[in-house]
Amino acid sequence: MLAYIKGTLEIKTKGYIVIDANGIGYKIFMPESAISKLCDIGEKVQIHTFMRVREDDISLYGFLTNEELRMFELLLGVSGIGAKGALTILSNITPSQFALAVISNNVDILKKLPGIGAKTAQRVILELKDKLKKEQEIDIVQGEEEVTFKHVIEEDEKVSEAISALQVLGYTKKEIMLALEKVDMADLSVEDIIRKGLKSLS
Repeated sequence: MLAYIKGTLEIKTKGYIVIDANGIGYKIFMPESAISKLCDIGEKVQIHTFMRVREDDISLYGFLTNEELRMFELLLGVSGIGAKGALTILSNITPSQFALAVISNNVDILKKLPGIGAKTAQRVILELKDKLKKEQEIDIVQGEEEVTFKHVIEEDEKVSEAISALQVLGYTKKEIMLALEKVDMADLSVEDIIRKGLKSLS
C-alpha cells in the first residue's frame, strides 16, 4: 500500500493529477477542491494516497491531508457510496464540517451534497455513528488510559461534541484529549474546536 507519493507535479486537470516520481508518472484521482489548492506545474508536491484494487482496475486516490484520506475511507465503508461519489463529497465539505454533521444528526447539510439524497444522508449518519459507538465500547473494555486536562473539561457540551466528531474521523479518545489540551478553546465554536484539534493532531 502506498502511504504517499512525493514528486514533481506534471499534470493538473479536472478530476486528477499526474506526479512524476523517479521517472514514473502516477495518475492520482483527487477532489476538485484539493486540486485547486495544489502548487504550479513543475513544482514538488507530496500527496497522501489510497490505492484501490479491484478485479478489473487499480486506481490511486490522493488527498492533501490525513483527515481527507480518513474521511474518504469512511465514506467507502458506507453502503451505496463509491470512490467517485466520495471524491465529490470531499470536494464540497471539509472533514470538520462532515464530522460535525454526522455527530449532530444534521441530515439537511449532508443531503445538499452532490449525489446524496435524504435516504443516503440518513444512512451515512446511522452507519458512521454505529461504527463510532462500537469503537467507544472497545475503548471502555480495554480501559483506555485517562488523560488529565489542564484547561479542557470533557463534560463541556461543545468539547464533548468535538471529541465525538474527531472520533468519527478515526482518532482515539486519548489522541484527541492530548491534542485538545494544546488548544485555547475560549469562545470557540464546536467546528472551530474540531478544526484546531485536527491541526494539533496532524
